[in-house]
Parts: sequence; structure tokens; C-alpha cells
Amino acid sequence: MTSFAVRAKSWDAGRERNAVRTQGYGFERVDSCLKCTWRRKGFFCDLAPAPLKAFDAVTFTTVYPAKSVLFSEGQAARGAFVVCHGTAKLSISSNDGKTLITRIAAPGEVLGLSGSISGHPYKTTAETLETSQVNFVSRVELLHLVETYHQASLSAGRTLALECESHADHIRALELSHSATERLASLILSWCPPDQQPCRGCRFPMLMTHEDLSQLIGSSRETVTRILKMFREKKLISIKGSTLTILNCDALEGLAQDEPA
Repeated sequence: MTSFAVRAKSWDAGRERNAVRTQGYGFERVDSCLKCTWRRKGFFCDLAPAPLKAFDAVTFTTVYPAKSVLFSEGQAARGAFVVCHGTAKLSISSNDGKTLITRIAAPGEVLGLSGSISGHPYKTTAETLETSQVNFVSRVELLHLVETYHQASLSAGRTLALECESHADHIRALELSHSATERLASLILSWCPPDQQPCRGCRFPMLMTHEDLSQLIGSSRETVTRILKMFREKKLISIKGSTLTILNCDALEGLAQDEPA
């Protein structure tokens, strides 16, 4: 009997009884991948029944509060973290204390995968932006999974390819944009879901501080504050509480292309 089967047999009874539990997190905690309603196409765990059951048998589910560090840059890679619900930021730091956010991980993404496969230390620090459910799978079990199941191997390869593309897009935005205004306008537009186009009226929670935004676009907090104030004064966006709404898509797109508003 494989390690997957042994773990599945010993855990199935308890996890079946507690597959979905409401814990006051603002969402229903899901303790079993087999009963997960969040999983959809594109998720790392969007697998056929056999590899999904194997994956479910070796994962550990935890709900983290906002600002929880999942792993740190330079730490030995002990495994991968799948964001089931919530979001997390990935960042790198220099010796003089400067920090750059490389990307924001959305539900369905897996963090720490490259280090878990290569055996190298984590290249970034991962920190939750909001209360998030995260599934952890150890490096040993992850390698066994991708070696055993072809679909899991393809999913891992696709995830790594998307990471490379994301890093390329971020470098392009930082190095080829002419101004912080252009970068921030592009960032705000990128948050509007594809199914909410045109973006006028698109609204979403602002989970990041001005400091976070500055680290994401390679600027200063003061600059971000000034630009957001300008966007509001020109009625390009509105911010009420923690909700940002896009009011003028055309003007924002013009700024994103370095055109006068």
C-alpha cells in the first residue's frame, strides 16, 4: 500500500465528518479537497479524482489571519502552499532593507513550488493579505505526487510557467513604464476581473496599504498617496472604506499608456 493510500485510509473518516465547517472567518473553511467548492479550472488542485484524492491525503489545512508569514526568503524549502481562499503577497528584500513585492497570489495558486522542486531555498517571502485558507504539502509528498501522477506533473509545470510569465510582466512594467502614475494606473486596471469588462463601475476590496502599493510598483509611499489623491480628484476612481471603484476607464487606460488624463 502506498503512502498516499495509508494516509487516505487513516484520515478519511475524520475529514469526511468535518469536510466543511463555519469558523467565523468570513467564509466556510473546507477541510477536504474532495468536497471543495472553490476549485475551478486553472487551480493547481484542479485534478482528476485519483490524483486529487492522493493530494488531499497529504495536505494540511490551516486558516491564517492577515499578515501571517507562510515562509521567508532564504528559508529552506520545506514544501508548497496552495491558496484555497484569500490572497497573499510575495516579496523580495535587499540587504539595505528595501522591499519589492513581486506579485499578488490569488486563490488556486501554489506558493513555494519552485524551491520545493529544485531543493533551493525560497526566493521570496509569502505573507497573507487577508484571512486565508491555505493547504500545505511537504516537499517529500509533493515530489512523490508529481512523480506518480502525470496530471499533477503537468499542473506543476504549468504553474511554474505562469510564474515565469508573471515575473516577466512585472519586470516589463517596472523597467519600461515611464512613471509611477503609469504603473499605478496599470495596476488598478489589472485588478478588474476579465468578466467585468468594460471596467467602469468595477469595484474590489483594497487589501493593500499605500506602503504595499509602493513596493509593488517600485515607488515610495508618499508618491502612491499623491497619485491616488490625484486619481480621486479627477474622478478616475473612488475609495470608500476599503472598497475601490473605477469611475473612468478611458482616462485610466490613457494614463497606463502614458497619455495625459
